[in-house]
Amino acid sequence: MKKLLILAAAAASLVATMANAQTTVITPDTTTGTAGATIRIEPEYRTKIKSYVTEHKIRPVETRERIVVGAKVPTEVELEAVPSDWGPSVTKYRYVYSNNRVMLVDPATRTVVHEVD
Repeated sequence: MKKLLILAAAAASLVATMANAQTTVITPDTTTGTAGATIRIEPEYRTKIKSYVTEHKIRPVETRERIVVGAKVPTEVELEAVPSDWGPSVTKYRYVYSNNRVMLVDPATRTVVHEVD
């Protein structure tokens, strides 16, 4: 009986870990100016974001330097409003589509806070 309980607890723990792996949670570095921000994107919203870019034929932004998490987006790059159907946790951000990646940007600092994978 004791072994069965231990096995059941281990299985439950594994299922919970797998479920959490399906959700993206990012806590940006304090050096980027976005300390304390956490972005949680559920799997269905990640799918919507990827579909949006494809369906609306969003043109990628070309820059000299690669746009990456933690970097500031150049001022000449226009930040696009995040559609409301991308989920409530990301509507306060703007986005840039570059190198086949959607990058969420803090509009106040123009710092990339998350790459939607």
